[in-house]
Amino acid sequence: MAAGLVVVAGLLVWMFAAWRAKGLQTSVNVAALIAVLLAVPTLVVGLVSWWWRQRGPSPVTDADTLAAAKDALAVMVAAQWREEARIRELDDPAPIPIQWELTSDPRIMDHPAHITAAAVLTWTGTGDQISEMAGRFRTLRRRRLVIVGGPGSGKTTLAVQLVRELLDHPNPDDPVPVLVSIADWDTERFPRLQGWLAARLTETYPSLRAPQYGTDAPVQLVQRAHVLPVLDGLDEIPAQARTNVIAALNRSLADHDQLILTSRTREYTDATLARDVVTSAAVIQPQPLTADTAADHLDSCLPPIPPPGWADTLHQIRTGGAPHLTSFVSNPLGLWLLRTTHITTRIDPTPLTDPTRYPTPQHLQAHLFDQLIPALIHTRPPSTDPADLFRLRHRHDPDHATRWLGYLAHLLDTVPTRDLAWWRLAATSHTPISRLARLAFGIATGIAFGCTFEIVFGLISGIVFGLVSAIGIGIGAHEWAQETPGYARLEITGRKGLLVRRLAAGLAAGFAAGPWAVLAFGLSAWVETPAATGRANTPVATWRADRALHLLRACTFGLAGGLTFGLWFRPEFGFEHLGGFAGGLGAGVAAGLTLGLASGKHHAWLAYLIATCWLARQHRLPRSLMAFLDDAHRLGLLRTVGPVYQFRHAEFHDHLAATYLSPQDH
Repeated sequence: MAAGLVVVAGLLVWMFAAWRAKGLQTSVNVAALIAVLLAVPTLVVGLVSWWWRQRGPSPVTDADTLAAAKDALAVMVAAQWREEARIRELDDPAPIPIQWELTSDPRIMDHPAHITAAAVLTWTGTGDQISEMAGRFRTLRRRRLVIVGGPGSGKTTLAVQLVRELLDHPNPDDPVPVLVSIADWDTERFPRLQGWLAARLTETYPSLRAPQYGTDAPVQLVQRAHVLPVLDGLDEIPAQARTNVIAALNRSLADHDQLILTSRTREYTDATLARDVVTSAAVIQPQPLTADTAADHLDSCLPPIPPPGWADTLHQIRTGGAPHLTSFVSNPLGLWLLRTTHITTRIDPTPLTDPTRYPTPQHLQAHLFDQLIPALIHTRPPSTDPADLFRLRHRHDPDHATRWLGYLAHLLDTVPTRDLAWWRLAATSHTPISRLARLAFGIATGIAFGCTFEIVFGLISGIVFGLVSAIGIGIGAHEWAQETPGYARLEITGRKGLLVRRLAAGLAAGFAAGPWAVLAFGLSAWVETPAATGRANTPVATWRADRALHLLRACTFGLAGGLTFGLWFRPEFGFEHLGGFAGGLGAGVAAGLTLGLASGKHHAWLAYLIATCWLARQHRLPRSLMAFLDDAHRLGLLRTVGPVYQFRHAEFHDHLAATYLSPQDH
């Protein structure tokens, strides 16, 4: 480090001396040379280091180092879910006592002899006796469990409870249970569970990359079966991807590999009937709550002297005096809604027992849905920890969040699908993409060209090029709202012939502009690939991939345009009055950025960007829509199915759409 600082200091002194002795132009030339001297060795060292790491297998981590990494992972996971349990009030005072039993559908579970060594396979247990549930899990031959149930039946909550119990009371040599969302497991990129799980550990728990845990602790932990994957949300990926995931699981799991998986019943049944069951996995499902069980749980959540109205409400639930309320709390979702919106917020529940106000469970549910979003936002403070799966990343105003989700629900009611795909926003909302694109690109290009040259010529060039840009962009922009996402595929293996063909096409397209245009057109066409919307990929991941493709195109064309115009506007060509190389460089970068964003076959992110700006200006949606949707998913208001969002409950969707008021109506 000291030697490097001395070298950098010496180069800076050299540049300063050149400026004092020879003037600014010489200093600029010296600075360019210094940049090359610093960049080239850095690039060479990085490439050699990467090649050296890739040329052979990763060094094996010794047992003590791996044990330390395992202990560190266990501490981090335990702290994560201890805090999450506090936020979600799972232990205050006790979890909902949901009764869990083996599935009644023999088609979705493996042969009992593959699951248990006992003569008869049995499973009974309740959520408030989680130690017994964990004990039954440990008695399974290979410790593999699938938790199925309907919407809001407590599947994820049970998975969280098992994670905490297995961490709090571990047996010797037990693996560390880690709960991850299965929604972004791309089985084409990661054919085996272990490769994807190691990547998720690296991303979610970056502390495992500390030097004291070895060079590749996440990979070593997974490969040596020190991690118990708890995979949440099989139903949140497309149907074909679900069958691929089950096949990949069965290929990946060795004799002693353990697993916990959650899914909605219908989606899991369809996937297993289409492919196969999860080998050696017991499948359990919840039973409806009785009236006494629901009332007892609510009573336990209240103070010893409950607030007014609760004693009568609980009596009505137990005796059936309010049938609509008794039926509503027989589902864990209804019980959770009542607790979240009334016990936590100290609201009198007496009106809920009135059958004239709420004649059916559906009317009662709609009323509690009105209060759900504010209650969730107030009780779950934001967190930036990537391990906090169910915590907001940003703070939101409850009224704004309700209005934004209401607009999206209302918008989806105008199209024949309930899938909220971010790339369809412009078309669904009828945003005037062509007009807005002409305006935005025309102004941006005009300003860029106008600022590049002298005052008089700059004004003329800005107007001319701004109009030309606006016309050119407007011609193709009307198709952007119908285009699907893409991503930049940079792998060369198996695509060398395609690269040659794309460069040849670029040569034809950019012959008049020079070799830099050849590279820009050819490389951009080569890397641009459609995103497979039927694969297991999250909405945020596809949005980021399409955004990266746009930025890559813009930078490629911007660099090519800058070099081409800069060399063309050199003084020896007679363009001194246009600013010479600097003027040409600025004009080229401006033209290249515009061309790069507008070129290609995929403009989903650009259409989304224009649409969100337009709708945010009308106060219908937030400016950072994807961040808001991600937070709504973390709160459990939305679910993901591959790259699209859906409202987690159809009733909640219908309620928001029916009660939505436009900003003009407020």
